[in-house]
Amino acid sequence: MIAGITIYELFTLTSLLFFIGIYGFVTRKNLISILISVELILNASVINFVVINKYLYPDIMQGVLFSIFIIAVAAAETALAVAIIFNLYRQISSVEVKDIETMKY
Repeated sequence: MIAGITIYELFTLTSLLFFIGIYGFVTRKNLISILISVELILNASVINFVVINKYLYPDIMQGVLFSIFIIAVAAAETALAVAIIFNLYRQISSVEVKDIETMKY
C-alpha cells in the first residue's frame, strides 16, 4: 500500500467522492453537472476496486483490470452523453433538465 496512508483513509476518500457525486446528481439541474457527478461516482468505484485489490491480493491485477474496464465504459458513456447534450442544445438552446421535460409530448 501507500506509505503513511491507511486503508481507512482511502475508503473515507472514496466514500466522500461517492456521496458528493450522489448529492450532485440529485440536486443539480444542469445536464453537464449531472454528467460530472456520474463521473465522480464511477471514479470512486474505480479507486475502491484498486484499493481492495491491493489490500487483499497484492500480486493479482484483477482489480486493476476491472478499473480499466470501468474507465473505458465511462469514457464511452461520456462521449455519448456529450453528443446527446450538444444535440439537445442545438434544438432547444438549453441544457437545463426542466427544459428537456417539455420535449416529452
